[in-house]
Amino acid sequence: MKNSFKNLTFPELKAKRDEFNKKYLELRFQLVMGHVENPVYKRTLRRQIARLNTLIGQHETAAAKNLPAVDSVAKE
Repeated sequence: MKNSFKNLTFPELKAKRDEFNKKYLELRFQLVMGHVENPVYKRTLRRQIARLNTLIGQHETAAAKNLPAVDSVAKE
């Protein structure tokens, strides 16, 4: 899942980030209420949002420099 974002375009990356942010917010509310089946999913969502933010930042930097986007992200 962590490398599946590389093939997305810039608008798709932003849409995916917005989708994950909504899921994260809903999950936080559910955690407070105590109705979550998998509490580890919060960490997974947070990391996916961070990966998307990194790719979005790379696209913005490349656009500012008028260069093609860099596809290499630090591998874990």
